[in-house]
Amino acid sequence: MPQNEHIELFQKRHGLRFDYEERKRKKEARAPKERARKAKKLIGLPAKLYAQKLHKEKIMMKKTIAMHEQKDKKRKADDGQPQNAVPAYLLERDQADRAKVLSNTIKQKRKEKAGRWEVPIPKVRPVSEHEMFKVMRTGKRKKKQWKRMITKVTYVGPSFTRKPPKYERFIRPTGLRMTKAHVTHPELKATFCLDIIGVKKNPNGPMYSSLGVITKGTIIEVNVSELGLVTPGGKVVWGKYAQVTNNPENDGCINAVLLV
Repeated sequence: MPQNEHIELFQKRHGLRFDYEERKRKKEARAPKERARKAKKLIGLPAKLYAQKLHKEKIMMKKTIAMHEQKDKKRKADDGQPQNAVPAYLLERDQADRAKVLSNTIKQKRKEKAGRWEVPIPKVRPVSEHEMFKVMRTGKRKKKQWKRMITKVTYVGPSFTRKPPKYERFIRPTGLRMTKAHVTHPELKATFCLDIIGVKKNPNGPMYSSLGVITKGTIIEVNVSELGLVTPGGKVVWGKYAQVTNNPENDGCINAVLLV
């Protein structure tokens, strides 16, 4: 046995300490606080490298958890061949109305690209930067003013990984994050509580859209798979756009109208 493995050799001969498990448990429980203390003390390049390392670890952990939580979904065979025998009258069922579906899809994509929707609220009051952001003072003497806290409702995706607090420029408070919206279907005259998929366009500017800020007049994408809407080709519609019609930060919920 190599000379540097004397600890392993001792453990093999005499066993572990009687309080080994308890000490190990306590050390693991202290680890996050030790890491936080170290991250707080480091400055300059070592601090950046350490934060980068922790950020990568966090992302890897989230990916691993998501991988374990992934459910078995029904997937179509890659070759397109049916698994069992199919009657002659069902052979072309899957390829019906391809041209029409393609045409509708292209039109929809063009409409989305142009960003032109017939929206219920065509004009909204612009929100000033002073109203949208609160200046956060940082540093030992609170002289630095480069951080901003968003005072409006925001949406962040399930795979969102927060940056280390020391380097986070825009802070989105957890209490103002929302993942569901009350969406009204204008033709059915019914309201449904649907999951938000993302923020498509905020009328105040592209920066707010990328930050996921939701204000009155914002176009959001919602998951409408529960409603059972289908395309001309018979496929279930997954996401549709809706416009926010209230001030979510005042009401504590998001009300929107589906764009059909």
